[in-house]
Amino acid sequence: MKMSENKSSINEAGKSKPKDSKQDLEDAVEGSDAALQKKIKPGSPSTQRGQRPHSSPPQLVNVEELLETVKGVTNMALAHEIIVNEDFQIKPAELPEDSLNKRVKDIIHKAFWDCLSVQLSEDPPTYDQAIILVGEIKETLLSFLLPGHTRLRNQITEVLDLDLIKQEAENGALDISKLAEFIIGMMGTLCAPVRDEEVKKLKDIKEVVPLFRAIFSVLDLMKVDMANFAVSSIRPQLMQQSVEYERMKFQDFLEKQPNSLDFVTQWLEEAANDLMNPKFKNSLPSGEGAADSGDASVPSPVTVQNYAYLKLLKWDHLQRPFPETVLMDQSRFQELQLQLEHLTILGAVLLVTFSMTGPGISSQATFAEKLKTIVKILLTDMHSPSFQLKDILTTVGEKVCLEVNSCLSLCGLTAFPPDKEVILKGQIQAMASSDDPIRRIMDSRILTFLETYLASGHQKPLPTVPGGLGPIHKELEEVAVKFVRLVNYNKMVFSPYYDQILSKILVTS
Repeated sequence: MKMSENKSSINEAGKSKPKDSKQDLEDAVEGSDAALQKKIKPGSPSTQRGQRPHSSPPQLVNVEELLETVKGVTNMALAHEIIVNEDFQIKPAELPEDSLNKRVKDIIHKAFWDCLSVQLSEDPPTYDQAIILVGEIKETLLSFLLPGHTRLRNQITEVLDLDLIKQEAENGALDISKLAEFIIGMMGTLCAPVRDEEVKKLKDIKEVVPLFRAIFSVLDLMKVDMANFAVSSIRPQLMQQSVEYERMKFQDFLEKQPNSLDFVTQWLEEAANDLMNPKFKNSLPSGEGAADSGDASVPSPVTVQNYAYLKLLKWDHLQRPFPETVLMDQSRFQELQLQLEHLTILGAVLLVTFSMTGPGISSQATFAEKLKTIVKILLTDMHSPSFQLKDILTTVGEKVCLEVNSCLSLCGLTAFPPDKEVILKGQIQAMASSDDPIRRIMDSRILTFLETYLASGHQKPLPTVPGGLGPIHKELEEVAVKFVRLVNYNKMVFSPYYDQILSKILVTS
């Protein structure tokens, strides 16, 4: 009867408090963006918007239309978050410790539990507050049930019959401990496996007031579990409808702000112009270069879109406005950009290290993984405000040489020559510059891999990892999967707009 064994129809349980669930979703969306911004130092990519290029003036709309549009965009953002973020989860709301809301909440809760304690300590005990709590617990337990849980529903209704409980209280026959035992048993039946331990601990609490407080605390966690399970359950159905839903909402917004594709047009124009520049043609994946018209100088719309999305991984967020159609995913593209910058440095350090130390080191799989872990840890805070890349790379160089010599010694091989150590440390330190040749090679190979991965679609086998990327292929593929999922979903939603824009750009170019 565990929740994990009844995944097929859990949706109903997640609907008990739709307003609360919506608020939780909104808080989660806002929280994900806030968490990302903490990683970005001043001067790094930001979500700052630039000035809109000259175009048709925006239409004037009244307050009601504006509020309706905002509501639509909010709903669209929530649906979008669930679809593109596989790790999306609702989290329990936590008020800041020193906030007024937290203080008011604590005062009210304390007053309530103090009142309950006073009532139960009277002679004879008064159960008014306790019965109110039992009623709330009953409704919560019933909200967890599925339509087919008839036996459980009957049990809860029968044992937690409030009229009967009131009569027992009036006649001095109410056994609170027996009710609590039933409630805890039912919670154990309905909770997710992850909550088994919390429910088990409830049995050790003997005082009535602390027990009720603990029961409500665990029930709150169970509500979050049910809401998250409902989200995961509706994702397949939501996927089928969200493409049309987002497109419809964006169209509503576009009708009120007709110049809302200006930045998208600039973005696609730049991508097309780049691809028609001879130096870009040779780097295109096989079969993706020419349009159906047979004109080898004109790239296909698919190629332009793919390359345009790759450009988002090199976007100057501080100076350039982001294309309108991908605004909801700007923080995600920023996150991918930061991850790729981290992988570029990591890959470059490993590439130059294994190149200089030879097969005696690079063939040691355990050592290679250990070295990667060490360098990855040293680069963890690469985008924090206080991080100084040049200084850290000096430390990386020292640590790499120590680990290399240690490995050579354990393998019974000749120590790393001092002159080569100096060269290796210098090459690693030089990677602090974005113009460093080794770093640029690594960056180019990573983008080539992502371009090929995106162009391959869902075909198997997956693209081969370019030379030199082997040590970071696992991390790179994880980023590639996120990137391709994000791009493909956005293309599904906005392809009619892209096709319309590109039909003009590629004809007039």
